[in-house]
Amino acid sequence: MFKIQTLNEIDSEGLSLLPLNSYEISNELANPDAIILRSHKMHDMELPPSLKAVARAGAGVNNIPIEKCTDKGIVVFNTPGANANGVKEMVMAGLMLSSRDIIDGAIWVKSLVGENKKIPALVENGKKNFVGQEIKGKTLAVIGLGAIGVLVANAAKGLGMNVVGYDPYISVVQALKLSNRVNLADGIEHVLAQADYVTVNIPLTAKTMGYINKDKLKMMKDNVRILNFARGGLVDINDLKDAIASGKVAKYVTDFPNEELLKMDNVIAIPHLAASTKESETNCAVMAVNQVKDFLENGNITNSVNFPTAIMERHEGCRILIANKNIPNMVSQISSILASKSINIDSMLNRKYNGNAYNIIDITRKTLDESVAQQLKEIDGVSMVRIIQAI
Repeated sequence: MFKIQTLNEIDSEGLSLLPLNSYEISNELANPDAIILRSHKMHDMELPPSLKAVARAGAGVNNIPIEKCTDKGIVVFNTPGANANGVKEMVMAGLMLSSRDIIDGAIWVKSLVGENKKIPALVENGKKNFVGQEIKGKTLAVIGLGAIGVLVANAAKGLGMNVVGYDPYISVVQALKLSNRVNLADGIEHVLAQADYVTVNIPLTAKTMGYINKDKLKMMKDNVRILNFARGGLVDINDLKDAIASGKVAKYVTDFPNEELLKMDNVIAIPHLAASTKESETNCAVMAVNQVKDFLENGNITNSVNFPTAIMERHEGCRILIANKNIPNMVSQISSILASKSINIDSMLNRKYNGNAYNIIDITRKTLDESVAQQLKEIDGVSMVRIIQAI
């Protein structure tokens, strides 16, 4: 029986994929095998020894202590692309909101309650105060061409915008999905200099914190409109405040309100709604659950942020899973211990990622004593050993 702890409300369509005869699911469990969450912050949590996996039903993982999990051999999953369409639609809405004074206009119309027959004339006279601009023919800079960025770029092109993309790390998969009508730039300065609109679609890391700062703002046109539906910390708020005051930035649209932003003019702050659609929540939950289920039952890893992708078809015997530092002589030490126990390796997969390695070893035996796992754990550099008994 596997124990799954949910730290946020997770869509029932995803959780229903876990058979109740082999999974216990609750938001309060003492020794969970896996945690599934959305936005709950885990940094102050004590990670129990039982914990094998953490799955974020979404793309960003800055609410999860990645380094601590890695040191303990806990695999952290996310669900890239599962909410991409929902976020794309919100970015497109942000383009419209930043261009046409829809929000202020709608608020003003509400103030006409009680004017009755005068309303049509008042509307015709007052609409001149809410004149905007069209996006057709304008240039959109898309910073980051992952699942969301590519969808945004393609959609904006379809609406008649000139689209320039920038992503030095674009994957082959996403590059193939990108419209050939989207221009790709080699450098960020060239992208920002020609953009009427800038949308930021990159992860928040130590390196990207404050990515949009005074230096990059100086590269932009006057009256630029900036959209941030990725992570709040990507934009330096103090530098943004100065840029708005000077007229460099005409509008800033973000999904991440805070006290400082709410005090600023020309900021449209949305209450983190980009992925808040039924479809996105279901897609993320289904993807997260399937990844956790495959890992717990078979040891396979898909879409992990701290360990390599590792997928191997199950054989009839036991399966040994080992996470370790990617240092010399690890495979040799593992093989020597198994050989000393007269354990024959049927199949083995060794994958490496970012200084860490993960091994899937199928053996011919139907059962394996936990003492073997204990001996493997004693190898210097090994962070996790798990045995899955024969099918």
